[in-house]
Amino acid sequence: MSMMRVLQVFTVMDRGGAESMIMNYYRSIDRDKVQFDFLVHRKEKGAFDEEIDSLGGKIFRMNPISPFFPNKYYEELRKFFKEHTEYTVVHSHLNTFSCFPLKIAKECNIPCRIAHAHIALDKVSLGTFFAQKESLKEILKKVVKFRLKKRIKNDATHYFSCGEKAGKWLFGSTTSFIMMNNAIDAKKFSYNKVTAAEYKKEFNVEDEIIIGHVGRFSSQKNHAFLLQIFAALLKKNANYQLVLIGDGPLKNAMEKEAKNLSIDKQVHFLGVRTDIPQLYQLLDLFVFPSFYEGLPVTLIEAQAAGLKILASDTITKEVHLTDDIAFLSIEKPAEFWADTILETAPSEKKDNTELIVDKHYDIVSNTQKMQEFYLQQSSI
Repeated sequence: MSMMRVLQVFTVMDRGGAESMIMNYYRSIDRDKVQFDFLVHRKEKGAFDEEIDSLGGKIFRMNPISPFFPNKYYEELRKFFKEHTEYTVVHSHLNTFSCFPLKIAKECNIPCRIAHAHIALDKVSLGTFFAQKESLKEILKKVVKFRLKKRIKNDATHYFSCGEKAGKWLFGSTTSFIMMNNAIDAKKFSYNKVTAAEYKKEFNVEDEIIIGHVGRFSSQKNHAFLLQIFAALLKKNANYQLVLIGDGPLKNAMEKEAKNLSIDKQVHFLGVRTDIPQLYQLLDLFVFPSFYEGLPVTLIEAQAAGLKILASDTITKEVHLTDDIAFLSIEKPAEFWADTILETAPSEKKDNTELIVDKHYDIVSNTQKMQEFYLQQSSI
């Protein structure tokens, strides 16, 4: 049987949750049987581009999708599919925006068209506007997403989701969907005393307690509130450091905010890193106050690393794989979160590898299922 090529559709292949998830599958899949190519919607290079190239994948670049004026994008995509007739599977990870590439994939008679849910948004109400926790621009984006999700069913043949909550949000509670777990190589993240000591020494924080967060600097992740929590924490106990891993449009604004709060000397913006499994060893506690998520791969990784986690209660409880995670309301003040941190960290880390495997979030078995699904589509 000849190797099949699957077209994975993303915005840009940076180190976001969905992107990291698909790369875990890509590294683990039998690439003599199934190869991934990537259709992205940014001209700039993504963090994973070089690795994709080294694994034999191709990256095709399109212009960004304009939801109000998509005709130019449709023409560009029609031309692409006319030139690339090798794809029988198009797997779109654009959430509500998947309706745009899948519409043209259907028009071009591509038999398997997958819409993949990665987030679940709360309903937008008048209270959302008056609460002012998110910018007006972000709230309006949510409104557009709620309108677009109704169109997904017109063009998808298969529905995938990272979890129950995200799937029901995007596809509706009556639609069945395939769970594609945000699986990880659990052993790579398991707690390692030696690595932890090495990294604490390298960062010169051997006698301090390290709070961490891994995620893109976007409004969804609620970094501003995280900085407020940390400022409240330092007023109670100065023996803490905050490590923020990732990049994104709000990074500069958050660096300024740390200065405004006079906490910048104890906040470390590490940017995009390739040593994420090792950096988890540096941390004593993981704090994740997102406005919304699907099923965050970072919380699976943090649990694999044996970290205690405080996460917002807007996140699906499906991510609750170990006893190390607790959920708090982001409606509670920063001082409440700070007090909970004081009660929680530091604590003894343990090896959670077997738990992650038992709960079906290890990459090996999940990749096998995914590979079988793709290969079945090639024979239809």
